[in-house]
Amino acid sequence: PNPESLSSHDLLGSATVNASVPELYEFALRGEGVLAEHGALVVDTGKFTGRSPKDRFVVRDALTEDTVDWGDINQPISRESFQLLKADMLSWAEGRQIFRQDLAVGKDPSFRLPVRVFTQYAWHSLFARTMFVREQAEQATAGSWTVIDLPGFRSDPQRHGVRSDTAIMLDFSERLILVAGTEYAGEIKKGIFSAMNYELPSLGVMPMHCSANQGPDGDTALFFGLSGTGKTTLSADPKRELIGDDEHGWTKDGVFNFEGGCYAKVIRLDPAAEPDIYAVTRRFGTILENVGFHEGTRNVNLDDESKTENTRAAYPIDYIPNASASGSGGHPKNVVFLTADAFGVLPPISRLDSGQAMYHFLSGYTAKVAGTERGVTEPGATFSTCFGAPFMPRRPTEYAELLGKLLDRHGSRVWLVNTGWTGGPYGVGSRIKLRYTRAMINAALSGKLDEVEYRTHPVFGVAMPVSCPDVPADLLDPIRTWDSADAYTAQAEKLAAMFKENFLQFGDDVAEEISSSGPY
Repeated sequence: PNPESLSSHDLLGSATVNASVPELYEFALRGEGVLAEHGALVVDTGKFTGRSPKDRFVVRDALTEDTVDWGDINQPISRESFQLLKADMLSWAEGRQIFRQDLAVGKDPSFRLPVRVFTQYAWHSLFARTMFVREQAEQATAGSWTVIDLPGFRSDPQRHGVRSDTAIMLDFSERLILVAGTEYAGEIKKGIFSAMNYELPSLGVMPMHCSANQGPDGDTALFFGLSGTGKTTLSADPKRELIGDDEHGWTKDGVFNFEGGCYAKVIRLDPAAEPDIYAVTRRFGTILENVGFHEGTRNVNLDDESKTENTRAAYPIDYIPNASASGSGGHPKNVVFLTADAFGVLPPISRLDSGQAMYHFLSGYTAKVAGTERGVTEPGATFSTCFGAPFMPRRPTEYAELLGKLLDRHGSRVWLVNTGWTGGPYGVGSRIKLRYTRAMINAALSGKLDEVEYRTHPVFGVAMPVSCPDVPADLLDPIRTWDSADAYTAQAEKLAAMFKENFLQFGDDVAEEISSSGPY
């Protein structure tokens, strides 16, 4: 194929086009995966059990020179290197079995971007079909985004200007994403998420790494957070309609889901605590990544962590019984920032004022949970601006300004929820129980926390409720869960210093109201 024909999508012409789920199963069962007892497709992602952020590059050109936040996350690559990798990948694909799906991203038709995905693996094609939007796929014509995903192709650091034999490259001018040398399908999803995060701000739309749901009265709630903090779990509330579990946009009319599927962590999934997500692991059409089997059976063992902590299920969102048919909701009444605090310092729930909301959005503090990225085997403190820095090509302050205006305009309440540790740091304390986190969030969304007394945290200055229905009072004030108040205060001051040091990166780019809203 002619590499230059890419812009008109006239490439890889012999690809199997828009194969159905059963057809993709048939292809995948010829060596890519195995069939589980209840119908899920179980696959192994090889040595990559998470994203490979150090191998991700963005083409630096006239369009992106002044609009991309260049650095360790958005690493620049030349157009020449990109074109050479593209040509080599297309040459390698010639004569091989390739699959194509014509899809879209964005449930709101006004902001829907057509996406055409070429993959080497049938199960990657099924993943794309599952995760992206299948409505109006016929719109995937000239001007759409394209993904070329070839795990079997190995990049050459010397020839292609990359770091290893794995490369993920994004070209915002050509609207093309190249994925080479990794079997982790999440690179496809996050590549297109990055594309939306680049394009939508110029249209006045706030792209967000968050889940969303809606109550019986139509009140929308957003849940920001990195992988492992509870976005998928906490938004899958049987009493509320699920809008989406990971990626959304906020427009002048409300919020909309980018995707048509969910991508949930399933390690040690509890069928009693998360019945809806557990149920989808036992359905035809679900992809299970890196899960094991009970010995001598094809019955999946969701407790098996021998491969990775980052075991995943990809499934259509309508597999969740209360999923929204439209994938959209009104302006959020409540916004929740989720963090898994490995230091055991932050309250399990606190209310933020407008300055604190922007401070914590820009800080994006959490623990990087084991298995989400290669080489991470235990939690550790990290700061990820906008609760999604790896997928945000523009400067963090652009997203913060957009979000701040929307929060002010619609009077949304903002909560900081710690789903991490209490009673001590990781290794000493214990993880906050899911049932308590659910109770606190239910109280916040229902307005019950508007009626209680609050106490100011002595180090972080956030407002902590003194009481909450169905939650022990001692849990609400973290210092009361530690054996030593002095040890807690020392740990809190240590974390506060990390917040302050991290925030120095923003310098004079943020207003005094925001920069002064962090810990004392």
